[in-house]
Amino acid sequence: MAGVIVAAVIAAVLLVVLVRAVRIVPQARAMVVERLGRYHRTLTPGLAIVVPFVDRIRDRIDLREQVVSFPPQPVITEDNLVVGIDTVIYFQVTDPRAATYEIANVIRAIEQLTVTTLRNVIGGLNLEATLTSRDQINGQLRGVLDEATGRWGIRVNRVELKAIDPPRSIQDSMEKQMRAERDRRAAILTAEGVKQSEILRAEGAKQAAILRAEGEREAQILTAQGEAQAIGTVFRAIHEGNPDQKLLAYQYLQTLPQIAQGQASKLWIVPSELTGALGSLGGLLAGPGQGDHHPGEPSSGRVT
Repeated sequence: MAGVIVAAVIAAVLLVVLVRAVRIVPQARAMVVERLGRYHRTLTPGLAIVVPFVDRIRDRIDLREQVVSFPPQPVITEDNLVVGIDTVIYFQVTDPRAATYEIANVIRAIEQLTVTTLRNVIGGLNLEATLTSRDQINGQLRGVLDEATGRWGIRVNRVELKAIDPPRSIQDSMEKQMRAERDRRAAILTAEGVKQSEILRAEGAKQAAILRAEGEREAQILTAQGEAQAIGTVFRAIHEGNPDQKLLAYQYLQTLPQIAQGQASKLWIVPSELTGALGSLGGLLAGPGQGDHHPGEPSSGRVT
């Protein structure tokens, strides 16, 4: 019976020793091992064997990139304005041993170093430069932090200014200035629009007047050409028909009623040649021997 108890105790001790001797390190993690109170080695991801009761796991280090956001810090600019700036730090542990033994509180140390560096950088810039030079400020912060944290086994990858809050009075002044600038741009755009509209309207009126004048000119040209063709046709017809004085007198008699219909027709002048033609026409209508007229005798015009 005693032998069974001893065997059970030995088995339990061996199981405990085996459990304490075997360590499984997850991916992207590291374990700092101390032997008898002194640094011994760093366990990398995978299966590792340590000496029970002699080796001790001092710390478990996360090797992934970490993000830390710090609350807003009051910073005085070159023109003596207090602005609140909150930052975001992206860092990664590159040396677990140094991160364990070289610094007691990594996050606290990075925060204080960020605040002091930020005050030094912002102290040399005015408010306008602070608001418009974020990339420059980020670069300077990253350079200083990376150099200082290198001996701690930490690499600062990025530094971002999450917000820059100037005093409330300055914010109100900036909003008024921006509102005035927007109003000025809107007025300029409105004036430009009115100007372009007036120019286009004037161009349209000009083109319409030109087209109207060209249309009237073409119409007058076509009318004149039609009248010229009509006159030419009548002239050719008269010459080709070779009319005598009797035919002309007959046409004149047919035209007299139309002339008499005009309101301004108060005085008619009859040429002397036409009077002789009318006499000959009357003689023909009255019969032979009446109304003879000698062509060689001159005749005076009659006014009716």
